Amino acid sequence: MKIDILTLFPEIFPGPLGESIVGRAMKNELLEIRAFDLRNYTDDARGTVDDKPYGPGPGMLMKPEPLTRAVEDLATPDTFVVMTSPRGVVFNQHLARELSKREHLLIVCGHYEGVDERALSTLIDLEVSIGDYVLTSGNLAAMVMCDAVSRLLPGVLGADQSSEDESFTEGLLEYPQYTRPPEFRAMKVPEILSSGDHAKIAAWRRGKAEQLTRERRPDLWEKYCAQRSQESK
Repeated sequence: MKIDILTLFPEIFPGPLGESIVGRAMKNELLEIRAFDLRNYTDDARGTVDDKPYGPGPGMLMKPEPLTRAVEDLATPDTFVVMTSPRGVVFNQHLARELSKREHLLIVCGHYEGVDERALSTLIDLEVSIGDYVLTSGNLAAMVMCDAVSRLLPGVLGADQSSEDESFTEGLLEYPQYTRPPEFRAMKVPEILSSGDHAKIAAWRRGKAEQLTRERRPDLWEKYCAQRSQESK
């Protein structure tokens, strides 16, 4: 898979993406992540990418010309163009999985007060937000999306089952997990986990995942219950 990132700060990439699992995936050529400087697509010596918005209001907007030139230069017929934006759809595990199926992602890092709507409406396939808060730029959001998408690619994780059996995959938070020693500071690993009865272990894990989701994320629990109700009809 190829992920290209269009940003005003290409020097901060790959940053943490160059380490650990994602870094190894790039070294093993399972993934390619490149960063491109939007200022290289301007037509003046200063590399101007922003201007004042029409109408009253604070801040600056990204101009349509540099962004259009950049996307048209980097995109192919197989490219899916994503823009980081507070007004975008909220990024989640389902969307990460859908994006991981693309051959080429082009992530445009938002900046300033936004982007000229003429560029957005003609260039961007999907605006995406990583949460209900505002960052100084879309670079960290782009890194989050790259990390979440990359680990879903075949061969990136040591065991592909790891990406199937974790929080949010089925709409639930992940169940508690334990490792050795069997007892730590008078706290014991639940006996059922060493019983060898896979069916009972699966049922225990499901129950714990449901309990945690109900207690900590009532929004997810509500969606989960609604989905199960629909499936039972």
